[in-house]
Parts: sequence; C-alpha cells; structure tokens
Amino acid sequence: MKPHFHKVPIQMRSSFSVRHDVQPNFGNVWHYHPELELHYVVKGEGTRLVGDHVGSFHAGELLLLGENLPHTWHCQEDYFEKYAENYVEAIVVHFSSSCLGHEFLNLPETNALMRLFEKAKRGMQIFGTSREQLKQLMMQAVMAEDLRKVILLLEILEILTKTQEYRNISTMFPFLKATEGDMVRMNSIYNYTLNNFTKDISLKEIASVSNLTMTSFCRYFKIMTKKTYADFLNEVRINHACKLLSENTLQIDEICYTCGFNNLSNFYRQFKRVTRYTPKDFRRRYNIYLS
Repeated sequence: MKPHFHKVPIQMRSSFSVRHDVQPNFGNVWHYHPELELHYVVKGEGTRLVGDHVGSFHAGELLLLGENLPHTWHCQEDYFEKYAENYVEAIVVHFSSSCLGHEFLNLPETNALMRLFEKAKRGMQIFGTSREQLKQLMMQAVMAEDLRKVILLLEILEILTKTQEYRNISTMFPFLKATEGDMVRMNSIYNYTLNNFTKDISLKEIASVSNLTMTSFCRYFKIMTKKTYADFLNEVRINHACKLLSENTLQIDEICYTCGFNNLSNFYRQFKRVTRYTPKDFRRRYNIYLS
C-alpha cells in the first residue's frame, strides 16, 4: 500500500520530539517519515498496519518503527462503544538517527545504535521488563526539558540497543514514494476495507472506490502492496477473528461469519495460512498464555 509522506512537527530549539497525544483517533492516514518513532499506546484498540503487516493493537503496546517504515493505527467503532471512550491516548517519541549529531554515531561507544536502527526498519514490538522501563522513561520525557530530556533519550536508546524482549513485525520491502493522487486512492481503499470487512466486498465494489476498472485495480493493488486484495482482505478479517477468539465470548463458527467469511472451511484455511494455527489451537494457546 503506497504511503503518504508525513512531516513530523518538531519544536524550534529541539532536536527530537516527545508528545503525549489525547485525540479523537490516531489518524487514519497511511504514512511514513524519515524519523524513527517510539509509540506507546496508553488508550486505544483496533487494527494497525506496519509495512506489510496487519495486526491488532491495544493499550500497553509499545513499538519502535524505523525510518520511512509506513504505518497507521485504526480504531474500530466497537472500541468507542465498548469502553464508552471518545478519545485515544499515546506517548510518541520521534527522533532522527542523527539527532544527536553525526559525530555521535561515529563514536566507538555508539556502534550498537546503527544495529538498532537497522532492526527497527522491520518494526520492533517491545515487551516484558524492557517495555515497562521504556514506558516510565517516555512518561518522564514528556515533562523533561533541556539536558534532562536528552539524558532520558539516551537511557531509552540504551535499553533498546540491549533488549532481547522484542519481535520484528514486518518484512522489509521497498516502496515508491506516494504522489498526492496515490495517497488519496490508497487511503480510500484502506479505510473502506477496515470499515466494511465484515460484509462481502466484491472486486467491482472496491475497484469503484479507487476509480479504477477491476483489472486495473488488481494490478495497481498488487504493485502497491506486494499482495492481492483478497489476501489483504483476509488478513484484516483474520486479525479481527484473533481479537474475538481472545475475548472468548463467541463460538468459532459465530466468529467465522461475524468476520465476513461465508463458510467455515475457507475460514479455517485462511486462518491457518495467516497464523499457522487453527482457530481452536489459537484460542487454547491464548488461554494458556493468560493463565
């Protein structure tokens, strides 16, 4: 999916940005920027897209996104209905790889930073003790000023370079920088899919959203995303199925139809293709993890 370039606002006399955002949503624009992004979700729940990965996010999630890695967060309506919330909340740190100076990166003591920045190109989901430590430092950095703010960034980077408590979430792949027309078109496709995936979406229907013929749409989407639209739609549906399986309130056949699949056999086949587990095994493993 071809992302939109985003200019990260950084205050005058600041070498990097730390924000505590409380907003109606995270913004639904698929975008990228040259700065790395450390993103801690305080409140919110829904679907995130990072690179070529479709997954769920929830409160407590912490990600490090590398430079120019396209991403977006999308809250489904049931989040606002379930929790009676009318906002989402996050702490976000944006910094360029050279924000502390090019000479700083050439020091022998900072060799680990370049390895970290390379790993971050695939997106890193941080968990465990490292996540808790980083969360506390990010909260302090929101209120910090001057040298203390820089020291906190260094402490954050030190934890990130040393942690083994992470997993990469995206496959690195090249993408073409978006024109304004591509940005509008791909965001229309993306938003329409996330808002309507529980229903049948025909190729004719989604092609009309993008103002393309069906043949042109299929070719265009494959070029932009390195996957077919059917694969993308199934990944969105399976991601929602995983969320429902973890909540443990619906039977598997109910989840199948709730997520937009028309028959159980296709649901099982697609679920195993995406997750490598059957729905029953996924639910069992999730419950074991919680116990």
